[in-house]
Amino acid sequence: MVSTYVTYQRIAANLDQSLTLTASKKSVQLESDYYLSKIGDVKSVEEFLGDTRLFKFAMTAFGLEDMAYAKGMIRKVLEEGVSDPTSFANRLNDDRFLDLATVFDFTTNGENTTATTAARQGVVDKYVRQTMEVNAGEENDGVRLALYFQRAAPKVESAYGLLADDALWEVVKTVYGFPDEMANADIDKQAAAVEKRLDIEDLKDPEKLAQLLVRFTNMWDVTQNVEPSPILNLFTNSSTPSIGLDLVMTLHNLKHGGG
Repeated sequence: MVSTYVTYQRIAANLDQSLTLTASKKSVQLESDYYLSKIGDVKSVEEFLGDTRLFKFAMTAFGLEDMAYAKGMIRKVLEEGVSDPTSFANRLNDDRFLDLATVFDFTTNGENTTATTAARQGVVDKYVRQTMEVNAGEENDGVRLALYFQRAAPKVESAYGLLADDALWEVVKTVYGFPDEMANADIDKQAAAVEKRLDIEDLKDPEKLAQLLVRFTNMWDVTQNVEPSPILNLFTNSSTPSIGLDLVMTLHNLKHGGG
């Protein structure tokens, strides 16, 4: 099996090409063309929800495809908008809903909502990226997690944002060796534990983010019983506190009865 690191780096290093290849797939083209041909006619929340094919496309673009059945909830998200700090989208503590409500802010922009680039090509671009990540995950869950973290982590403003997103948290948990039982602790204590090991601002630094993802993809392979890339050794002496590779390998050997 090709390592997670190698697969992720191959995609990330040629990201534009990877996205172009995904966008060119017939199924993606058909759905994208349909969306672009119809979205300009949508002038209200009801019309947005009323075209199931268009609605599912948009939900997938924002990583919410599993919530496409919950039209009542999405109606509330969109009707309350984002301007009021107490609106439903702002209270959900999930940036996916907030992003959806921001792009489709019918409350503020009315019939002009779908005339924006963000609501048209912007949504298509999100759909293509989501599709690429899902396709990568069919072969290797770790690659999908890494691609998602690369895209979403720079937007996180606090440790709570990492804890609230299962996919982001899986990456952080893997890198720093946080146990599953940590979820039982007080949320403030969880956040403090994360902040002790990770400077959230580092996620906005492309170089530091890349280094963290090198660690993740290699640690993922260790936990999944795949031979890690030797490049991990470049980071095991980092000054950032984290679980060491030797410890992971020891635990791995004990788990599987190795010497």
